[in-house]
Amino acid sequence: MNLGVDLAASAYVERAEIVERFFKEEAPRLARLCHAMANRFVRGGRLIAFGVGAAATDAQHISVEFVHPVIVGKRALPALALVNDAPSTIGMALADDRAFLARQLKILSRPEDIAVGMVHGPDDPGSEAVAVALQQAAGLGLLPVALTGPPGGLVPEVEASFEVMSDDPFIVQEVHETLYHVLWELVHVFFDHKGLLEDRQKGKRHDTRGSSFLYPFLAEAEEGLERVLREVEGSIVQKAGDVALMRNESSASDELVATAELIAGQIAAGGKILAFGNGGSATDAQDLVVDLIAPPPGLKAVPAISLTNDAAVVTAVGNDVGFDNVFARQVIAYGSPGDVAVAFSTSGGSRNVLAAIEEARRRELVTVGFAGYGGGRLAELCDRAHVIDADYIPRIQEAQATQYHVLRRLLEKLGKFGPKAVT
Repeated sequence: MNLGVDLAASAYVERAEIVERFFKEEAPRLARLCHAMANRFVRGGRLIAFGVGAAATDAQHISVEFVHPVIVGKRALPALALVNDAPSTIGMALADDRAFLARQLKILSRPEDIAVGMVHGPDDPGSEAVAVALQQAAGLGLLPVALTGPPGGLVPEVEASFEVMSDDPFIVQEVHETLYHVLWELVHVFFDHKGLLEDRQKGKRHDTRGSSFLYPFLAEAEEGLERVLREVEGSIVQKAGDVALMRNESSASDELVATAELIAGQIAAGGKILAFGNGGSATDAQDLVVDLIAPPPGLKAVPAISLTNDAAVVTAVGNDVGFDNVFARQVIAYGSPGDVAVAFSTSGGSRNVLAAIEEARRRELVTVGFAGYGGGRLAELCDRAHVIDADYIPRIQEAQATQYHVLRRLLEKLGKFGPKAVT
């Protein structure tokens, strides 16, 4: 078997085993965490997420998922990512690289809040800062939640601590993404079971609103907490199975190898990568860029730019010439023939993403797309497209994370990078 195809196929098998084992074991604790989080939100609490490097993109992803729900009928929940205030974060980190997250948390948090700290393994550069912040959170009365890789790092053992037993930080991150998506999806169950929340008045029946098609058990009469927790546990295991199935159906190892070979050739010739997307897809674009610029140990760094990062540019273009142009204008500014434009879109039809790809084609950039909903117009426009044939956004994003993580591994295996690559 081709070396690259073998690597990609093995990566998918490994993920399926780890995801199934993790969520089967942790479903009971995750269900109880959903209940605890719902009680915090009802009391006016917020979710505050943090991490360093690639884990910082997860914090951003959590924030956007909770604040801008993608399921019709779900309420927006207050959440923020500490890293989103980059000037404050960098300034505090330069002053104290051990306690900069804890300092932000102390200034911004309230006792009813939830603190989610993430690291991807013992070698994660944010381990100590996240550990100090989680200890600070516990001392301030917040609900601390630790998402980690294998033991050995500095993150403290808090009650809500979830370890993914894999030495691959990409796999750890993918399990974390499914985990926080599941928390977001299922915390809403307890809002519909009003009588199970300490600060809500118990009712005779539940207003399921937009939840009924996903969680039919919500339409039943009020039940005890343990029964609802068991239902939530079953839903968690089912969702983990759904993403494993979706990953397998979209694996296409030979297609990922072909894309990796194409991108590696462009990088070796002096090209760079421009990545972009909206919402959760924006955090995926940023995660890919972090994986390229500041990769895990053993991987070479290669030039890449996230077009979602500069809030001043995005808001200026959006305000003056329209949001449809926020990425296309940056392609004009930063793109050169031989570069690679990498677009993320769960729908495959985001107008500003399509406009940027069209501009990239005019300027002779190689174009690569990651799209859900069968690919849409994005798949038609791109030189290379990796498609998830599904229409549920959280599972699409989780499957896409595997696609670009495997692609990153393939780049290292297949690429013969030029002088711009850094060991």
